[in-house]
Amino acid sequence: MANVLAPQKRMTIGEGGLALTFAALALLCIVIAAKAYTPEYAFHAYLFTAASVASVFAIVNRYYDRPAETPLTIDGKPNYNMGPVKFATIIAMFWGIAGFLVGLIIALQLAFPALNFDLPWISFGRLRPLHTSAVIFAFGGNVLLATSFYVVQRTCRARLAGDLAPWFVVLGYNFFILIAGTGYLLGITQSKEYAEPEWYADLWLTVVWVTYLLVFLATLWRRQEPHIYVANWFYLAFIVTIAVLHLGNNAAVPVSIFSPKSYIVWSGVQDAMVQWWYGHNAVGFFLTAGFLAIMYYFIPKRAERPVYSYRLSIIHFWALIFLYIWAGPHHLHYTALPDWAQTLGMTFSIMLWMPSWGGMINGIMTLSGAWDKLRTDPVLRLMVVSVAFYGMSTFEGPMMSVKVVNSLSHYTDWTIGHVHSGALGWVAYISFGAIYCLVPWLWNRQLYSLKLVNWHFWISTIGIVLYITSMWVSGILQGLMWRAYTSLGFLEYSFVETVEAMHPFYVIRALGGFLFLCGALVMVWNLWKTVNAAEAEQPAGVALAPAE
Repeated sequence: MANVLAPQKRMTIGEGGLALTFAALALLCIVIAAKAYTPEYAFHAYLFTAASVASVFAIVNRYYDRPAETPLTIDGKPNYNMGPVKFATIIAMFWGIAGFLVGLIIALQLAFPALNFDLPWISFGRLRPLHTSAVIFAFGGNVLLATSFYVVQRTCRARLAGDLAPWFVVLGYNFFILIAGTGYLLGITQSKEYAEPEWYADLWLTVVWVTYLLVFLATLWRRQEPHIYVANWFYLAFIVTIAVLHLGNNAAVPVSIFSPKSYIVWSGVQDAMVQWWYGHNAVGFFLTAGFLAIMYYFIPKRAERPVYSYRLSIIHFWALIFLYIWAGPHHLHYTALPDWAQTLGMTFSIMLWMPSWGGMINGIMTLSGAWDKLRTDPVLRLMVVSVAFYGMSTFEGPMMSVKVVNSLSHYTDWTIGHVHSGALGWVAYISFGAIYCLVPWLWNRQLYSLKLVNWHFWISTIGIVLYITSMWVSGILQGLMWRAYTSLGFLEYSFVETVEAMHPFYVIRALGGFLFLCGALVMVWNLWKTVNAAEAEQPAGVALAPAE
């Protein structure tokens, strides 16, 4: 009788449709591999085939293993879906170590060019986009996936929307990373900054990203908490804007379905304008808005204090979102771009200083009444220092967009120092802090060692200071040497002399990168020991906090 009343398990439309779609994709990719114009493209087609076949088997196996129904609540409490969050958290650290290591290698190649070994696959030109994509999109992207899926569930008190969709997002996104990274090493690139993957990888990412948006929106729609917490606004802005930027900047016409090559629909100065509309807002929305969402959730949670000013957080959101989208032309000072467009970009960049510092003040002042925690909690210290780096970078950026300063700084290592003060100090540190919080929460463990977190903090901080100060000095020196003239009006230094002058600073930068990598390895060891420790006892009668 019990068997008769038990709900009958059926394959859902999503499971059946996705399995059939992957089966069809596998067949298409076999045909493409057979007729591909280049062996590199054929390799990628085989990767798509293997992934598609594996997906079909995974979907079918999961159907047989899963219960008939997955309840949205258990005993009146949300039945959160933390599987995709755990996967994205682990893979983020894997890609982070890989990206930091490649960054160290190319830093050493700049200091010691013989380390290229005359091999095309590990030349600086191929490893450099591999490094930027690994740290921004692989490490940073997976941190954003993990934290956004965690935060939206907790603040909405609702299970993540979809059954297979969240897994498709995290696995599909990481497959894009695999295609992009191997493509760089094989020489497949469309040569657009932060947008190097070719048309077929871009198409795949579009499907994954739209699914990500739908999962996030549907989870917000089914929320049990009437209020939408500010972190979710920042996540939503990041997801929507990156989708628009990706579609606009990667609008291309493929040579053939059997060729990896495509031609961008924009040309000349229009292509440059669209590229830096995309490039600067990849920084603005991927590396700023998304990670500000992390700040607005994890710092209050770790400090056990409310956000300093919720009203300021809303002003911060709308001002930042409106102003950032106009700032891209400051990358094109003294180029063929019309002067009015250059000035527009500079003006909005300077205006950005105000909402950026409003957010920084809001994050730091959240510690009001809890400053003593900075002495005892290195995880919180990581996150607060990250906000300080955010404030520094968002002062330096507008300053560097001013034409007079830009004439000295642009195309020099000063820009590299600026980028890494934001990337290492702001993005990486707030990510590290979030992961240090997430891993004990997700696996129900106590963090293995706060002392190791302290070591991580100090080793990596010394590394960042060495890195950015060497690049600031190197960049200003470059700018001054490039525009130094003799009394007769000739250039005082040859280009080779300026390169030679950079050598000691490149060695210091590589040392800084090495220390940062060492700190990250300490973190991996700490997290590994945490996950493999005994499960922590759950206190009885734990009540959900507001918006939790």
